[in-house]
Amino acid sequence: MDIALFTSGGFDYLLRWGHFLAGITWIGLLYYFNFVQTEYFKEAEDAHRSGAIQKLVPRALWWFRWGAMFTFLTGVGLLAFTGKYTTLDITIGATLGTLMFLNVWLIIWPNQKIVIASATQVAQGGEALPEAAGAAPKAGLASRTNTLFSLPMLFFMGSSAHLSNGLVADEANMTSLAVALVIILGLEANAIFGKMGPMASVAGVIHSGLALTAVLYAVVVLL
Repeated sequence: MDIALFTSGGFDYLLRWGHFLAGITWIGLLYYFNFVQTEYFKEAEDAHRSGAIQKLVPRALWWFRWGAMFTFLTGVGLLAFTGKYTTLDITIGATLGTLMFLNVWLIIWPNQKIVIASATQVAQGGEALPEAAGAAPKAGLASRTNTLFSLPMLFFMGSSAHLSNGLVADEANMTSLAVALVIILGLEANAIFGKMGPMASVAGVIHSGLALTAVLYAVVVLL
C-alpha cells in the first residue's frame, strides 16, 4: 500500500507546507515590525524603546530572518521540483519574494545589528555608535519596501494556482514580465538609494502595496 506522503506528490506537499509555515512566520513578523513596533517606538519613552531594542528586537529578528531564509529555500525547492510548470504569476511572485529575502539578509539585518549594538552600548554607559544614525533609516526603508512588495507577492503566489496567466515562455508573457521587472527593480533601487515617500505611514505603505498589486496585475493582463 502506497503512502501518499512518501511519493513525489507527497514531497511536493511537504515543500509547500514548509514554504507556508516559514512564510507565515516571516511575513507575520514583517507586519508586526511595520504596523506595531515602529508605531510604538514613535511614542515610547527613550528607556522603554532602548530596553525593547536590546531585549525584544533581537528575538523577533531571529525568527524574522530565519523565517525569510526557510521561505526562500523551500521556494527554491518548489521551483526546482516544478520548474517546467513555471507561470508568469509565479515568476513575478518569486522575484518579489527573492528581493524581499535579499533585503532582509543584506540590508535590514546588518543595519539592525548596528542599531542593537549602539543601544546596548549606550545602556552600559557608553556613547552611541556614530553609524547607528544612518543604519536605522536604511533598515526602515528596506523593511517598508518589503511590506510594499509583500502585497503583490502574496497576490501572485495565489494567482499562480487560481488566476494563472500562462507559462512564462509565451512571447506575450515575456513582454509583460519585462515591464513588471522594470517596475519592481525600480522600486528596489529606491529601497537601496531612495526615500520613504508615501511608505512613511502605515496607511501609505498599505495603499501603495495595493496600488502596486493593481499595476502589476494590469501589466500581466493587458500587455
